[in-house]
Amino acid sequence: MPKKKNKINKKLFNLSSRYLILLGLMFTLPIIYKIFTPLTVYATGGLLKLLYNVSINGVMIKIMPSTLIKIVPACVAGSAYLLSLILNLSVPMKIKKRAHSILFAFTLLFILNVLRIFFLSILLVNKFQFFNLTHKLFWYVLSTIFVIAIWFLTIKLFKIKEIPVYSDIGYLVKNIKKG
Repeated sequence: MPKKKNKINKKLFNLSSRYLILLGLMFTLPIIYKIFTPLTVYATGGLLKLLYNVSINGVMIKIMPSTLIKIVPACVAGSAYLLSLILNLSVPMKIKKRAHSILFAFTLLFILNVLRIFFLSILLVNKFQFFNLTHKLFWYVLSTIFVIAIWFLTIKLFKIKEIPVYSDIGYLVKNIKKG
């Protein structure tokens, strides 16, 4: 019996730790933007340099001679990284698996986001007639699909069986009933 109680205590400690970290994540959005804004600007600028004469100044990418692209926080998609992190921390898993799955999700999200901005930039430079509509569709629809698709791919590749939050609640309810 003591081993089982010790195992339950360890699981409850891990569960509590994950949710305390999740609570702390409310304050990390500025850190996410601090990290991913320059990465997004320089990666996008680097790709655009393959096609155009480009200069970068802060969050501004100038495509010569006259197209300016400002990478605003919405372009960086900090909330998508945060949501991905929240989903990841909302399921129990070993630390190594968690680190790898977060790295995978962030890398994929970053690549897709940079490609999205790159594609939209090409449309803007070429004065695509439906640029505003395409931009809004990419922002409202595609960004959500990116996060969901990346989460499901992460679940599949890392063999995650639990459901965020729901599995933890089920575990707590089951152990509360046992007394």
